[in-house]
Order: sequence, then C-alpha cells, then structure tokens
Amino acid sequence: MKENIKETKFVKEPEEETREFILQKNKKTKLGVTILISFLVILIIGIIVSNVFFTN
Repeated sequence: MKENIKETKFVKEPEEETREFILQKNKKTKLGVTILISFLVILIIGIIVSNVFFTN
C-alpha cells in the first residue's frame, strides 16, 4: 500500500502552492473570523449579564 502523507497547514500563505490547509489568508476568511469572534464575544457578554441579573 502506498501512503501519501502530507503535512496540513493551519493557514495558507498566498504564495504557497499547497492544497492541504484549513484557513486561507484572504479577505473572505478574515471577515468570517471577525464575525465569528464578534458573535462569541457578544454571547459571552450576554451570559455574564444574564447571570448578574438573575442572581440578584
């Protein structure tokens, strides 16, 4: 059996020619990560605020 083991990178640089990557450095990926982090921060703030209001 022939195994084709290649290293998967987390972030692909624009000048690299690899297809094994998880994220790519481009405008679309940066926008998606920004939206995701913003949503998570708002969710965490909402949980903290609701905990403060419901415990009093």
